[in-house]
Amino acid sequence: MFNAQTFIEEAIAGVKAKVKPGETAIIACSGGVDSTVAAAIVKEAVGDQLTAVYVDTGYMRKNESAEVRAMYAKMGLNLIFVDASQEYYEALAGVTEPEQKRKIIGGMFIRIFEREAKKSGAKYLVQGTIAPDWIESGGELRDVIKSHHNVGGLPKDMKLELIEPLYHLYKDEVRKVARELKLEIAERQPFPGPGLAIRVMGEASPERTGIVREACHIVETEIDRAVNLGKMERPWQYFAVLLPVKTVGVHGDIRAYGYTIAVRAVESLDAMTATYSDIPHDVLERISIKITNTIGDNINRVVYDITHKPPGTVEWE
Repeated sequence: MFNAQTFIEEAIAGVKAKVKPGETAIIACSGGVDSTVAAAIVKEAVGDQLTAVYVDTGYMRKNESAEVRAMYAKMGLNLIFVDASQEYYEALAGVTEPEQKRKIIGGMFIRIFEREAKKSGAKYLVQGTIAPDWIESGGELRDVIKSHHNVGGLPKDMKLELIEPLYHLYKDEVRKVARELKLEIAERQPFPGPGLAIRVMGEASPERTGIVREACHIVETEIDRAVNLGKMERPWQYFAVLLPVKTVGVHGDIRAYGYTIAVRAVESLDAMTATYSDIPHDVLERISIKITNTIGDNINRVVYDITHKPPGTVEWE
C-alpha cells in the first residue's frame, strides 16, 4: 500500500543525492497539484537552491496567475514570473492539429526555462511529471495517445538535467502526498499543462481563448456553487471546450451564427480511466443560460459531453 510519508522521505533523499551543494535547480510551477507537490519536495531537499518559475502562457484560467503567485509566496518559494503570452500566441497562430499544438507548447516550455536557467545558473529542471503523462505520451511498445508537453514535447537537444520526483505516481497518490505536506492545492482539480490551448478546438487565437476562458470560469463557478449548496458531489475535473464550428441560433428576433461550447465533467481516480459526471439538470441549465447570456453573440449553443474514458480522453485534445 502506498505510504505518502515514506514516499516524501525517499523523494527528498533522492533529490539531495543528486543536487550537490552549490548547484541550482529551476522548477516549472503551474499552480497545479503535480508541479506544486514537486516544488515542495525539492524545496525541502535543497532549500534556496531551488528557483520556481511561473510562466503565463496566455492560456491560463481567469485570475489564475494572481492566485498562483499569492499561493507560492505563502510557500516561501523563490518565484520568477514570466509573461510569455505574446510569444505563445505568435507560435500557435494558424496551428490547428492537437499533436502539433502540444509539441510547440512543449518546445517553447523548455526554451523559456532554459532562458531563465541561464540567468540563475541552474543545472537541473524539476518537473511534476506523473505516470499517466509518460504512459499516454507513448514510447517503447506504448502507442501515443497524446503527447504531454512535459514528455512528448521535450526537445532532443535540451541542456538541463531533469528531476522528476513524482514520475511513478498516479494522481490519487500525488493528492495523498499533497495532503501529507498540508498543501492548499491538495484538492484542486487538474489543469492540463498546455492550458486552455487544448480546450480551444482549432486555432487557439487570443479571441477564441478569451471565449473559452470565460466559459470555463462559468462552469467552475456554477459547479462549485452547487457543491457548496449540497446539490451534488464535486467532480474530479470540470471545464468547457470551444468547438471549431458555428451553428445557427436566435438572439431576440435576429438570426445568430455562433460557436458551440461543450461542458465536460468527469469522475476519476488515477486519470487513466474516467466516467462522465451525472450533473443535476438545473445546474447544467444555469451553466447554459449564463454562458449564452454572458458571452453574448459568440456562443449560441451549449452541449454536455457524456463520454467515458475510454473511448474518449478527459480533455478533448
